[in-house]
Amino acid sequence: MKDVLAMRLLEAWRQCERHMHHLKHAVLALAPVLPVMPMSIANMDDEVVQDWDQFILRFTKLQDAMGARLYPALLDYLQEPYQDRPMLDKLHRLESLSYLSSADEWNTLRVIRNTFAHDYPQDDALKAAYLNEAVAAVPLLDALLAKVAPVVENIR
Repeated sequence: MKDVLAMRLLEAWRQCERHMHHLKHAVLALAPVLPVMPMSIANMDDEVVQDWDQFILRFTKLQDAMGARLYPALLDYLQEPYQDRPMLDKLHRLESLSYLSSADEWNTLRVIRNTFAHDYPQDDALKAAYLNEAVAAVPLLDALLAKVAPVVENIR
């Protein structure tokens, strides 16, 4: 049973690593246009738009993968009985185990992720603020992954 749980955790970890790799690559590609200014939104060339699309996709997928796959797999591997509990309970348990600094921090990341589900075509200032906030959150996502890394290393 523990082998199955370990494999599930490793698969989720690899998925998150892949998303983080591409997310960091997108941030590097976007570095010349950061921070985003409202007046630059309308003047972005196709390459910059594609870089932002990649960033948004990977940010969203990483945050989703961590919440839906990595953290549940981590709790299962650690034999924490949280499979049928609400996400908030899981977050509080991860916080008490020091895999999250706070459940509120995770919820803030979720709010940032959810902003990408909405389009504000007339409000470039709002778009710029959301993009800048998401870029600023990448180190936090990376730090959260780093907290899980020792468990994954012990499996390998």
